[in-house]
Amino acid sequence: MLQSVRAVCCLRLGRCMSQAAGAGAGRERRFMVVGLGNHGMSGTRHSVGMTAINQLARRLNVADQWKSDRRTGADLVTAQHDGVHLILIKPRHYMNVNGTSVSNAAVKFRLTPEDIYLLHDDLDKSLGKVTLKLGGSARGHNGVRSCVDHLKSDTMIRLLIGIGRPADKSSVTPYVLGRFTKAEQETLSPVLDRGLDLLLGHIQKRTQAGTGLANPRPAENRI
Repeated sequence: MLQSVRAVCCLRLGRCMSQAAGAGAGRERRFMVVGLGNHGMSGTRHSVGMTAINQLARRLNVADQWKSDRRTGADLVTAQHDGVHLILIKPRHYMNVNGTSVSNAAVKFRLTPEDIYLLHDDLDKSLGKVTLKLGGSARGHNGVRSCVDHLKSDTMIRLLIGIGRPADKSSVTPYVLGRFTKAEQETLSPVLDRGLDLLLGHIQKRTQAGTGLANPRPAENRI
């Protein structure tokens, strides 16, 4: 009798585990990609993250579907890519408080910091250089620092887009708030495409790994 009870319990446990595994396998993967920048200042060097996410939206054929979302304080659009659900956002705030929108969106869509990709400018890289980096210090970037403060984590994956530094250190502020020159704009588009290739490739690897905690270190993925 005892053996029969044990057999039934094991059978039921096996069914429960099978059902849970099936539910997990059927659950759609979801990531959020954020273009950091100053709302209303698109086209400037400091808002190149927004330029990048606009380019991503065009690639995913959703560029005409952006909608303002009051709950998050951001412009949102969703897309499907290789079986993955992507949420693209552009905060409707200045750079130093972008984290407000990012954390609100994370709560709304039930995402962890590890599910979030931040696209932003990098003064320490020359124009034409992009790097996919796993977490770490904000390194003086106010938008990243705001996200770290609001999410209480620094594990977000970041696509760093080089914009270079001005020769005169005292002119950094007007430089980053200035617009790209015509020559720089011609260089930028293919650079952003290569950066987006890195980003989408990393998402694909994580999806193939089959777990939200699988986070291949992209620190050496540089162009």
